[in-house]
Amino acid sequence: MATQATKAATAGLSIPTIEDIRAAANVIRGAVERTPTHYSKTLSQIAGCDVHLKFENLQFTASFKERGAVNKLTSLSADERRRGVVAMSAGNHAQAVAYHGGRLGIPVTIVMPEGAPFVKIKRTKEFGAKVVLFGATLNEGYVKAKEYVDRDGMTLVHPYDDPKIVAGTGTVGLELLEDVPDLDTIVVPIGGGGLISGIAIAAKAINPKIKVYGVQAALYPSMYDAVKGCSLPCAGQTIAEGIAVKAPGALTREIIGSHVEDVFLVREDEIESALASLLEIEKTVVEGAGATGYAAVLGNRKVFEGRKVGIVISGGNIDMRLLSNVILRELSREGRLLSVTVEIEDRPGWLARIATVVSEAGGNILEVSHNRMMTDLSAKGADLGLVIEARDAKHADEIRKALEDAGFVLREPVVTQAMTPMRRFYAAGPDGVRE
Repeated sequence: MATQATKAATAGLSIPTIEDIRAAANVIRGAVERTPTHYSKTLSQIAGCDVHLKFENLQFTASFKERGAVNKLTSLSADERRRGVVAMSAGNHAQAVAYHGGRLGIPVTIVMPEGAPFVKIKRTKEFGAKVVLFGATLNEGYVKAKEYVDRDGMTLVHPYDDPKIVAGTGTVGLELLEDVPDLDTIVVPIGGGGLISGIAIAAKAINPKIKVYGVQAALYPSMYDAVKGCSLPCAGQTIAEGIAVKAPGALTREIIGSHVEDVFLVREDEIESALASLLEIEKTVVEGAGATGYAAVLGNRKVFEGRKVGIVISGGNIDMRLLSNVILRELSREGRLLSVTVEIEDRPGWLARIATVVSEAGGNILEVSHNRMMTDLSAKGADLGLVIEARDAKHADEIRKALEDAGFVLREPVVTQAMTPMRRFYAAGPDGVRE
């Protein structure tokens, strides 16, 4: 464990203490939401442990980033405020700095990756910040941000490698343990590592026996590589773009190395499934990064079995189109959307006959596609593609069988159903209402 006097040698920055975090709590009080923590009976039943969710997606800018931003911005001198600040961010840090910078009268410039989600770019601009789209990664953004620091004398508000930022995010840990004092485990998403660093310092100071685990998207295992001495690649399109960081912080790397038990990796389909579960059961909108904590608990059941687990939902900024895609993909995995191709004769009446069979079986046809050109059937035949809504996987099988019993020839379904945690749980019987 690091002592209070420990320095992050590679960063030249002091590691915050519990006193720094408590001071930050006083600074941010009234400026950010004191978010709730709720026990979820249904998610607990699915995961096999007591699940307590910390809803940081309920902040005004929908992420925990406001805590560190406020703590940093209020620490600036009058001259630093006048000259303004610059930050690099994929979205959540950008919005937090832009909003609170505007509230405090501080000029804000944000360097965002060219591929940042449109909704995050739009909201950052709406908060009054100047947005500069540059490069594809946070590292490239850092180089650009440093140009503003060197040329214009702006103050860099780093998204994670700053003691003030870490102390501000540590207030999540204080609140979590105020709400649930007997937590024995906390699971936190990791991008650059600022959030988990602050939470781990606070949690370990309050209860040295508590276990803190981190989680990263498998496509961007930068902190996982750093703490485990691995060299897994960091690349690809991830739904958890908020934690898609190729180079973790030096300060946060040191804190995580001394305060965090382990770092887990989660696949894209696991993140999507966790996101859909949180939406359907908790009725809360979560971005990909915010869903990784619950995904890690589901993917490492033996580690968390029987434990009292606090899971930090770090943010809720997700593009609506992306959210709709996730929902449809998860419905397909759970068997609630059935995709079939039916061989038909290309003449009137066949679609009506098929629709009648599906209707009598209790299905609802959502989409129809009629393919005459790209098929190996006779010129007098065609492929009829159907997307059918079913109650569950069993009902989907019943609809498919009804079509076959009626004499229709079905080709292989487009979507392969997976036994997701939600599908496994609902097959066992309990309903999905949180109590």
